[in-house]
Amino acid sequence: MSILLLSLTLHAADKKPNILFIAIDDQNDWIGYLGGHPMVKTPFIDALAKRGTAFTNAHCQSPLCNPSRTSLMTGLRPGSTGIYGLAPWFRNVPEFKNVVTLPQYLKKHGGYTTYSTGKIYHGRYGRQKTDKEFDVLGPGASGRPFPPKKLVTTPFGNHPLVDWGTFPHQDTDKGDWKVASWAVDQLDKKPTEPFFLSVGFFLPHVPCFATPKWFDLYPDNDTVLPDIVRGDRNDTPRFSWYMHWYLPEVRRKWLEENKEWRNLTRSYLACTSFVDSQVGRVLTALKRNGFDDNTIIVLWSDHGWHIGEKGITGKNSLWDDGTRVPLIFAGPGVKPGQICAQPAELLDIYPTLNELLKLPKNKTLQGHSLLPQLRNAKAPRPWPAITTHNHDNHGIRTENWRYIQYADGSQELYDMRKDPNEWTNLAHDSKFADIIAQHKKFLPKKNRQPAPGSRSRILIYKNGKVNWQGKDIDPKASIPGLN
Repeated sequence: MSILLLSLTLHAADKKPNILFIAIDDQNDWIGYLGGHPMVKTPFIDALAKRGTAFTNAHCQSPLCNPSRTSLMTGLRPGSTGIYGLAPWFRNVPEFKNVVTLPQYLKKHGGYTTYSTGKIYHGRYGRQKTDKEFDVLGPGASGRPFPPKKLVTTPFGNHPLVDWGTFPHQDTDKGDWKVASWAVDQLDKKPTEPFFLSVGFFLPHVPCFATPKWFDLYPDNDTVLPDIVRGDRNDTPRFSWYMHWYLPEVRRKWLEENKEWRNLTRSYLACTSFVDSQVGRVLTALKRNGFDDNTIIVLWSDHGWHIGEKGITGKNSLWDDGTRVPLIFAGPGVKPGQICAQPAELLDIYPTLNELLKLPKNKTLQGHSLLPQLRNAKAPRPWPAITTHNHDNHGIRTENWRYIQYADGSQELYDMRKDPNEWTNLAHDSKFADIIAQHKKFLPKKNRQPAPGSRSRILIYKNGKVNWQGKDIDPKASIPGLN
């Protein structure tokens, strides 16, 4: 080997790996490798899963955009920050103004140039000139284009984003196409410095609009509908309804009465496949530009989404449909072709990347590195995945069980081996008392009240009273959308 070739080889070996950080909004487990829907077509994400280690039991820290993304990027649980709603931006809370986020830590300790496009933090958070979260910003997230008028008229205020279906437009018109195009352009420029490229896709978040080619992947009949059991909520506490008491997302009852359940299901599936194609465009550009062998790829979603299961649509729940998400690592330091069933959290991404990159340990982080599982998917993991929605409401997900405790002390327990759809609540059966006790040990000790400036989907329980977005709920009130 010549001295020049040896020098180039050593230089390549010493070079820090790049990071491609792909986020998908409201993406539940309807991804091929997760098996959440038997018909879904996600070839690019499934190919990525085979290239790396794919987690089948990964869960968000909050079933809502802002608190979930805040937790992932800061490494702190929602109960530690009090960020539970769509506001505030955590840097507007004095105590957390100077928290060092994942991209900032990579820049400071790894010398990374940080790029971002689409939705990484919620909305425009992190994208203002004063935020200084990223070095280079591309286009923000967008659900556009929209039809001239809403395709579906819904109750609960007829929120403009709660819409779905197809109308005349092109894939190239869509916000996610533009997000992917910007990411491709950055890769085509062949940056020489180590980069952290974060790419956040908007879909399949509502409005679920897709062009006809993606709808054509799925049959226009009821075989596309998810499995349900009528009366599934009869054995769940009333407090479970308070979690999503009055929201723009419609109940399944409304979908069925208005013959929109199939349309929404196909729309969500179509949008999922479209986003998969945009992930494919970015991954193709990564390979075309020679970054494939030296880039750590992380793909994740901020939370799940119900499409009729448990009688609801949308998020804001502590069941698997609301918390389970795709999570894939691929690239240097990651064993390929692995499926890991150990519980994992989005909170674990930050410490995992730090350990993969051999950066100094950030002792403020509350997650745990997944590096043992990235090397051996069967490596035991002593921690469960914990999801929180508003103060003192927690879901504890271990490998075989889901335990939920609400702020009023009411409980649910599901045997995920025998009952993966969580149709039978076992919490009232005394023979499972030991299982419940084991899971209660993991309930977070910090349960702050909502941070100052909190708004949108805020639930407070105090002195036996339930307050939803500033209004007390009558304990005898009818559940909205069911009567």
